[in-house]
Amino acid sequence: MTTDASAYNASDGSASDGSGSAAAPESVRAGWEELPPALRGWAEQRLGGPVVSAVTAPGGFSVGAACRLRTRQGQRAFLKAVSTGMNPRSTDLQRREAHVTRLLEHDPAVPAVLGVYDAGDWAGLLLTEVDGRLPPQPWQPVDLERVLAALAALHDRHTPAPAAGLPGVGAAYGDVLTGWRRLAAGPPSGLDAWSRRHLDRLAGVEAGWAGAAAGGTLLHGDLRADNLLFTADRVVFLDWPWACVGAAWFDVVAFAPSVAAQGGPAPDWLLARTPRARAAAPEAITAVAVAVAGYFTDQASRPAPAGLRNPRTFQDAQARAARAWLRERTGWT
Repeated sequence: MTTDASAYNASDGSASDGSGSAAAPESVRAGWEELPPALRGWAEQRLGGPVVSAVTAPGGFSVGAACRLRTRQGQRAFLKAVSTGMNPRSTDLQRREAHVTRLLEHDPAVPAVLGVYDAGDWAGLLLTEVDGRLPPQPWQPVDLERVLAALAALHDRHTPAPAAGLPGVGAAYGDVLTGWRRLAAGPPSGLDAWSRRHLDRLAGVEAGWAGAAAGGTLLHGDLRADNLLFTADRVVFLDWPWACVGAAWFDVVAFAPSVAAQGGPAPDWLLARTPRARAAAPEAITAVAVAVAGYFTDQASRPAPAGLRNPRTFQDAQARAARAWLRERTGWT
């Protein structure tokens, strides 16, 4: 998840669409030729020759560049670049992602960093190109089982998490996962009837999510279909600016609403296939599920954020999926 409430689900990854699934809206990203000459020159220097092909990745919510590059000599890489003029906080996110990705540079499930560009108003990240594909949509159980197995292995490799100044999950999202409390302070006219009936109860449960999610595992924090790539023999996890430390099952709970919104099975299907979630206290998982649902419900009611490709439709789909999960999990009618 993100520490900027307006930017949650606003990665530089690529979103795919499929029948019956909710996906990121398509619109124009910045292309290779639109980047500053100094940044393009830096990338070519790092790659050892001029770029002859630059293919923009579709989808995602950032308007920043996301290009697959190929040089005349055949070198390949993936470039992400963004400016403060596109979104004031995006360059900070790029720097955070560079820091985290470098921490994980020897992990087979994370792209390696080839170079970092930082010119104040522009930030760029050059990564190894992953020869992979996005998970097919709508989600299929066999693909989700592959993701869950890879995620469990990733969590095992990074428990305890690297001691490199990563925040705890409560510190990372303490100001973000407060949606029900914000809604309770001033319920919007369009708030659904179930949420309105239980608003005070939801706000009360939400207040305990951070303690429930505490732990020592490195978390990705922003898993969705467009932040994953399937290769022939592995799952690669992309877009790491929201990494933090907490209970490993937090990643699955936060991931679950997007899976349901994109045509996949219900959240409890994922939890039943996650050993650390099965071992967790049910009330702890409920507290985080409540907080995630509140986040999406609150965000979906807001105007489109500036400097991002509008994420509200996808957030609303996740909010609906998360609230349906809560109605079943809590039994509140």
